Amino acid sequence: MKRIYLIVTLAFGLLFYSCSKQIELTPYDSLASNTAFQTADRCLLVLNGVYDAAQSGVYDPLNGSANSVRGYPFGAAAVAQEEMRGEDMVNVATFYAITYQNTITPLSPNNVNMWKELYALINKANIAIDGFTGAGANGVLSPTVSADYIAQCRFLRAMAHHELLLHFAKPYADNNGASLGVPYRDFAIESQASTELAKTKPREPVADCYTKMLADLDFAEANISSGTAGNGKSTYYATKAAVIALKMRIKLHKGDWAGVITEGNKLIPATINPQNWTSVVSPIGGWQLTSTVDGPFTDNASKESIFSIKNDALDNPGTNATLARMFTPSVTGAGRGLCSISPILWNMPEFTCTDKRRTLLFTNGNDNTNNQNKFTTKYKDASTQSDWTPYIRYAEVLLMQAEAEARNSATVSQRAIDLVNTVRNRALLNPLTDAYTLASFSTKNDLINAILKERRIEFSAEGKRWGDIHRLVLDPVFGTGGVPAKMANGFNVLSAFVCSGPIPATGVAAIPYSDYRFLWPIPQQERITNPIVEQNPGY
Repeated sequence: MKRIYLIVTLAFGLLFYSCSKQIELTPYDSLASNTAFQTADRCLLVLNGVYDAAQSGVYDPLNGSANSVRGYPFGAAAVAQEEMRGEDMVNVATFYAITYQNTITPLSPNNVNMWKELYALINKANIAIDGFTGAGANGVLSPTVSADYIAQCRFLRAMAHHELLLHFAKPYADNNGASLGVPYRDFAIESQASTELAKTKPREPVADCYTKMLADLDFAEANISSGTAGNGKSTYYATKAAVIALKMRIKLHKGDWAGVITEGNKLIPATINPQNWTSVVSPIGGWQLTSTVDGPFTDNASKESIFSIKNDALDNPGTNATLARMFTPSVTGAGRGLCSISPILWNMPEFTCTDKRRTLLFTNGNDNTNNQNKFTTKYKDASTQSDWTPYIRYAEVLLMQAEAEARNSATVSQRAIDLVNTVRNRALLNPLTDAYTLASFSTKNDLINAILKERRIEFSAEGKRWGDIHRLVLDPVFGTGGVPAKMANGFNVLSAFVCSGPIPATGVAAIPYSDYRFLWPIPQQERITNPIVEQNPGY
């Protein structure tokens, strides 16, 4: 079969290839399309296959050989790509240099495989949605279970489309969503007829994609299980809290502050005590912050981890796409030390010198070779590669709500202060004296700035920075104006990491928003197969 990216596979059985390991069920090779949905057990295997497509996909180096399993589209490779697009981490080696230095082309494996594997996930979700619908209609699944499985697939479908928009489309703020988005594929491609139908679907406006993502999530919220915080399955299977949190994130990118607040109020109590951060518990599912800043990373299924991509010793995306191997210095053994923290983040004044995250979540990588940097210790297991990929934590829910409350208020919002303090106090040596107060901020913009800086500190090395650059690029107050300047590729001067110290001279120039390189190009193979999908300007 000719390799194409419009349709990842016409072979239905590939939906299920090697997918059962992730959710700890008996492995199997494939199921024929006419039997895949004939029993409840097989339906669950299908659902696991969709989650497996989110965890890891095939990395194609575009030369027809040496394909390997990597952490696309939501595993370690995706986290590293997101961070390397921003300025808060350094590409220490050459591994992510193309992404870090913005030399992407329509043939670069980095963006080609992100596009390909995100649409692979979407297509598998769509095939499964059709199958679960039929299984519910013919009594193989109860109506409740059928709707829950469909809801999980629609959650993953929305999640994948949003990731595509972050890399290949302009932000919602550009012309109120009128710019070209991506093709929103909400039907299964599993035959020649559906392939031809897909070829008639152009890139939709960004606003239309947002409408469809939110419709998917509204359905998911109404039909998905609530789940229970701290239960492993409630972390690696989507739950009601995960759906609501993703709605908050999408509405934040849309600039719908009131909408973020409406969703956040479902997950955050009306009254909170920032000095007792573990007492702030979600009314849905019981999600809450861990007592310490490293809690979410010492326990994959912590009560703070609302949704993560599961890995384990038997099923992980391999050496070149494992969180601990990407982000852990080589002095720890199996780590490769490819991505370090940048002095741009480390020296930021808002990152106070006594912040517990400095000691509990970072380490020196000095091994007298090329790792003279600071590295994260969020990811622990470079040997068997079992760290789950964090996608949504309760800390993000609180900080998204804080930003929306701050922006939506005419004055400095006490509610927003309480929300950011709930996250920040956990990291402070003296939260009683050093917490933010109304007197800390002269204007609401000062508060918003503090919240945005807190996001950068809290979510460092979790793949969140590019999303914030993308959504804020046109913000009249807080926009970066494009891709910020970065430290030189391979920067490794440990002495440059000084709390509240000066930022060393950068070596990778900023790229303005007007430059075509702000967006990734649509892969060339997609354009050959499906010319109706318009290329981004400049490529």
